[in-house]
Parts: sequence; C-alpha cells; structure tokens
Amino acid sequence: MAFASDTRGKLDDAQAQIARLRDQVESLMKDRVTPAVSDFAGRAESAVHSASGVARDQAQYVSGRVKDQPMMAILIAAAAGWIVGRVMR
Repeated sequence: MAFASDTRGKLDDAQAQIARLRDQVESLMKDRVTPAVSDFAGRAESAVHSASGVARDQAQYVSGRVKDQPMMAILIAAAAGWIVGRVMR
C-alpha cells in the first residue's frame, strides 16, 4: 500500500507541476507573444496602406502623363510590346 500511496503522491506532484507550467505558458503568451503579434500586424497594415497609397499616386501620375502625351505613350507601349515579343521567341 505504501507503494501505491507514494506513486499517487508523485502523480499528483507531476500534475501540479504541469498545471503551473501551463499557467506560465499562458502568462507568457498573454504578456509577450500577443502584443508582439499585434504590433507586427499593425506595422504590416500600415505598410500595406502606405504601399497602396504610393501605387495609387503613381497610377494617377502615369494616367496624367498619358493624357498629356498620348503619342509618346503609344510609342512606349509599342516599343515594350516589341521587346517582349523578341524576348519570348
């Protein structure tokens, strides 16, 4: 019977240690990992917003240049098409 009692005590002790470790991991996740992920997500969202703004501004700039100089735009498009055609052969 002493053997069973000793084994039961060790099992209870191991379960208590596991519970403490689980609490520590949850605390670390809440205190360190979650804020880091949140910060990263905020930075990524800001970068996407900035990149979309730059792309929109560049598209408006190119559109304005095409309206101002349509013949130049046609020549550039034809040259680019010719170069792509030569490369693809």
